[in-house]
Parts: sequence; structure tokens; C-alpha cells
Amino acid sequence: MPIQIEVIQRKLISPVYLKVEAEARYYEDAALNGVTDDEEKPKMPFLVGRVWSPIIKLETGKVVDWPQGVTADIHYKVCDQGRYLLLDADLNVLAEKDGYVPDILSPGGSGYGDYIIMKIDGTGQIENWRVDLDDFTRNDE
Repeated sequence: MPIQIEVIQRKLISPVYLKVEAEARYYEDAALNGVTDDEEKPKMPFLVGRVWSPIIKLETGKVVDWPQGVTADIHYKVCDQGRYLLLDADLNVLAEKDGYVPDILSPGGSGYGDYIIMKIDGTGQIENWRVDLDDFTRNDE
């Protein structure tokens, strides 16, 4: 039997989007147009079942296809119930992270890896957006 080893290669990628797939514990910890969201039937845009799945343009911090005129104040406790994908311009997956919430999704405060904290204006712009992809390059194991 030949000698074998597993080699991990590092490569440079150019992500354009961040896709979120996060299940919040309490949907009433968010507000739409200043009104607390409904826990039983949440109305947050981009909910697929109980999973919040927006796509965010990394360079600008705008949520793709956000409904015009809708504002959101989000403070979702996710803990390790999320999947976060870096996508190219054609929406192909370049990298992914499961588990803890990446810091990039808490521009509205310290999320400690457990929370998505952000405000989204009526154009889909995330307030205080900053690109921080360290969580995708760090090995947390």
C-alpha cells in the first residue's frame, strides 16, 4: 500500500456575496418598520420556513432584492444554528462556515458568535457595514 497524506491547499478567492442561512431562536427579537415581528408567523423578508436566508453584496452591504421601503432592526440569537456561504458573482459557493455567527453579521454590536445584530434601511443597506471575513479564514477547531 502506498504512503498517503492529506494536503490542505490555500487559495485566493474573490467573493462577491455572503449568503446567510440562520435559524433564530426568537423571531420577536426583530422589528419591521418599527413593529416587533411575530414569533408564530414572522414576516421578516427572506425567511424560508424558519431559516433567514438573505444574500448580501459584500462590497456595499446591501441585501439583494430587499423590499423597497421596509426597514428592519434585527437582534437574532442564532448560536451555532447557522451556515454562512461566500459566493462568487454567479452565486457559486467559494467557501462556507457552519456554526457560530461570523462577526461580519453583527455591525450593530458585539454578537459574540451567537447573534446577528444589524439595522437595514428601506433600500436594503445594512447600517455600519464593514467587510470582515476573518471568520472564514480562521480555523476554530
